[in-house]
Amino acid sequence: MTDNDPADDTPANDAQSSADRSVTINRVIEASPERVYEAFVDPDEYAAWLPPEGFSGEIHEFDATEGGTFRMTFNAESEELEPYASTFYGTFEELIPGERIVYTEQFEGDETGMAGEMTTTITFEAVSGGTELVVTQAGIPEAIPPEDAAEGWNDSLDNLARIVE
Repeated sequence: MTDNDPADDTPANDAQSSADRSVTINRVIEASPERVYEAFVDPDEYAAWLPPEGFSGEIHEFDATEGGTFRMTFNAESEELEPYASTFYGTFEELIPGERIVYTEQFEGDETGMAGEMTTTITFEAVSGGTELVVTQAGIPEAIPPEDAAEGWNDSLDNLARIVE
């Protein structure tokens, strides 16, 4: 290979991360697993903490039962972020209070880069000092870089901690 070979510019793990289209975020929240879980299944609290920085949340539908559905909009708080505002909907697949939540979701609209179904799995484990939360989101649409999804989840979990701690 020569110095001008484009393959030299691509780290080996880039191909894996773009094919994987998933992120996993770990966080310890200083509250009980039951309290943290409740913030995921209460529509008012969910709308308050889930939107990342620069967005507010609007719940249109929220049935936190297994097989129940939800629909939510992230509204941009500035013109600069308006292109990133979105409405999404999904289904609660598994709800085990204080232990585990699994739901699927997808974005509304016909933008091909946002197509597809994501699966999000959240586990709650009591640890010294609170709850270890592990969030795994798989099937992230092509238009969303996984590192942006991770940044969004980190913003959301910062918001969650402020509400439940």
